[in-house]
Amino acid sequence: MLRKRFLTPALGVKVLLVAASAAVFLSCYHGNTPPNLDTSAYTSIFGDHVLVFDDTMDERDIQDTLDALHHQQKHNEFGSERYALLFKPGNYGLNVTVDYYVQALGLGRVPGDVSINGTVQSIASTEGNKVTTMFWRGAENFKVKPHHGNTLLWAVSQAAPYRRMHVEGSVNFDKGSWASGGVLANSVVEGRAGLTTGQQWFTRNSELGRWVGGNWNRVFVGVKGAPVDQWPEEPTTIIDQTPVIREKPFLTLDDSGAYAVFVPTVTRNTSGVSWRGEPEAGELLNLKDFYIATPSNDTAASLNQALAAGKHLLLTPGIYSLDSALKVSRADTVVLGLGLPTLVPQQGSAAISVADVDGVKLAGVMVDAGPVNSPVLIDLGEQGAKARHADNPSSLHDVYCRVGGAIAGLAEICLRINSHHVLVDHVWLWRADHGTGADWNVNKSRNGLVVNGDDVTIYGLFNEHFQGYQTLWNGERGRTYFYQSEIPYKPPSMAAWNDNGKAGFASYKVADHVQTHNGWGFGIYSFFRGEPTVSNNVRLENSLEAPYNPGTAIHHIANFAGLNGGINHVVNGEGPATEVGELNFYDGFWGEKADEK
Repeated sequence: MLRKRFLTPALGVKVLLVAASAAVFLSCYHGNTPPNLDTSAYTSIFGDHVLVFDDTMDERDIQDTLDALHHQQKHNEFGSERYALLFKPGNYGLNVTVDYYVQALGLGRVPGDVSINGTVQSIASTEGNKVTTMFWRGAENFKVKPHHGNTLLWAVSQAAPYRRMHVEGSVNFDKGSWASGGVLANSVVEGRAGLTTGQQWFTRNSELGRWVGGNWNRVFVGVKGAPVDQWPEEPTTIIDQTPVIREKPFLTLDDSGAYAVFVPTVTRNTSGVSWRGEPEAGELLNLKDFYIATPSNDTAASLNQALAAGKHLLLTPGIYSLDSALKVSRADTVVLGLGLPTLVPQQGSAAISVADVDGVKLAGVMVDAGPVNSPVLIDLGEQGAKARHADNPSSLHDVYCRVGGAIAGLAEICLRINSHHVLVDHVWLWRADHGTGADWNVNKSRNGLVVNGDDVTIYGLFNEHFQGYQTLWNGERGRTYFYQSEIPYKPPSMAAWNDNGKAGFASYKVADHVQTHNGWGFGIYSFFRGEPTVSNNVRLENSLEAPYNPGTAIHHIANFAGLNGGINHVVNGEGPATEVGELNFYDGFWGEKADEK
């Protein structure tokens, strides 16, 4: 069944604030970098961009440092500065504000080990409380008691997870204006969690007092306290249990107070958080087993030497310029980033290339396309990989790729998954729609994601603006839980942007040979921009394409069209058009019947 809502083109449209935010706040790697903070009182073995706090320190001094960092980073959208804020177990009375390229981390084994009487928040916005460009930040592993029962704000969009948190109160994920995100995972919110104006949200393995709000697409997987599925009157998708997941590895302290990394085990058919009740299953890795990397001292050669010697990698904050790919060839290797470290290939290689081995974990890492075209930026497994990894799959957590934005860059594919049974726990793959190099003929990139492996499961797939299929899925038995995608803003013409004569490229393409594929909660949106005489002639034929096979099903699809043009069909030429200002909801697509209900 088709349900339509008619919206003004301004409602929630990310593109309209892009020009203002880029003009006012743009700072790139090669200039306009904010001055360094005086962090000398809080530095440690991880360098001067990892600030370590304990509850014996003067809270006024800590707060002054946090406030100065907030002032420096709150509009530093494309800057080069990156920071991690580490809080040792204890009790703090602080407002921890998290901005661009800042990651706040509690170092306990469970969130209650680091208790904040105050806030762990994201509050920055552009004009009119818009947060559609509040990206690239994160908070993990705190217990927070908001002041005086106030509602805590984590007002963000893409690439800004709130993970492994325990809030003794309520959280709102926007500021009452445009918002386009995000992710809550493995967290407890005792009060109200939700949105007032936000477009979409993904929640996994959490426990909520209640959920309120949301406009376009919200998905709950393994969530206790999730709202009732009332699609499409309320655009909500509910999956009671998470079929298979590994929670994100995290930096912590061992029983002696030394740094260590905890790697959770794979779990199946779960709901709620991993850290309450019985001790969490997993492995505690001594920090001596890690090579601690710094961008000022390390190259691809030194990092690969460490990997070849059997070390895990801990990447501290900053920009890593690479003249070759990081080669991960040992099973169970952990590559963990602190403070959104960013890898930039310079010679057309991948940034990370993973062999077809068991149990590799990539977490908290960004990749920017470099000046020479890379065929792929992150490659998991060799093409044609044969090994099965069901008992010990590789996993990605909070991994982000950009083509353009901070620097002009080129890459054909951001993320390619060749291995089988890979787990993906939140990625944002972004061909830049604003910033440096954001032009149809400059930041060229065909696909955000290509999946060749079988039995790949993705939770929280954000994939936007690529010039071919945003997502191309060739493997069998794939599953996607929550999909958010804007197709490219500025195709110059249908002659320049068509799939063998069809208008544009479907955002999500399941290859014709695939027999079994499933998805839940898809939001696919068009915002064509450019000269009106051009943009009005550019349309998208299908938001999604999938084969008519009995094992193929996509449950709950939302389409929106803004500004110019529109979307002709939902899937495979089926379903009516979505015109400018329309928000359409579809129950789904079932390949065995090809019936739009």
